[in-house]
Formats: sequence, structure tokens, C-alpha cells
Amino acid sequence: MFNDWTEKYEYIIDLGKSLPVINDTFKTSDNTIKGCQSKVWLYAEYINNKLIFTADSDAIITKGIIAILIRVFSNQSPKDIVDAKADFIEEIGLKQHLSQTRANGLSSMIKQIKLYAVGYLNK
Repeated sequence: MFNDWTEKYEYIIDLGKSLPVINDTFKTSDNTIKGCQSKVWLYAEYINNKLIFTADSDAIITKGIIAILIRVFSNQSPKDIVDAKADFIEEIGLKQHLSQTRANGLSSMIKQIKLYAVGYLNK
């Protein structure tokens, strides 16, 4: 779909811009993802046996990355999220084109999404 990584980064930035706006009341330290260099807030709601995620970040690339993850994991059951593999990250080559700190942040985002799912699975 894209010829080079510059176009992919532009697309990631566009995804971040289209991210549904998170309610400011959810931008709390409890909803901040630990392990990200940028500020990333992630909030989950459990509706009709599915987790619905909203998020935001103060960095445009990071906001795009969390937007990708929300597209993949939101509106899924907690069990499906827990069982999901994140190999698509490797397949699209995203992780190898990120700085080490952003790659660590990406791992932290996936971990937090799965932790939300585990929490709701055990309720």
C-alpha cells in the first residue's frame, strides 16, 4: 500500500488524528501507560461483553501507534484480547522502524491492553 516508511509514518500520524477523543476525565495517572516515554492515556469500558478502548497521547507518532492498537483490540471480548497474538506488529515491520524507547512504549501499550482484558475476564 505504501512505497516507503515515510508514507507509513504519515499514515500512522493520520490514524492518530482520527482517534476518537478520550474524555478529559479519563486523563488521569491511573490511566497513564507506564513505560512510555510520551504521555499515553488508555481507558477501557466493558459494554455488551466487549472492551471498548479510548486513548490519547501528547506525541503524534505515539498517538498513531495507540490508534492502531485500538483498531485491533477494541470491540473484542476480554478472552479474545488475552488470547490474541500481536504478530501483526512484526509482520508490518512497525517495531523495527521505531526507536528503542518507542518500541518499549509499544510493548507497554499492548501489555496494558491485555491487563485490562485479564481484569475484566476475571470479574
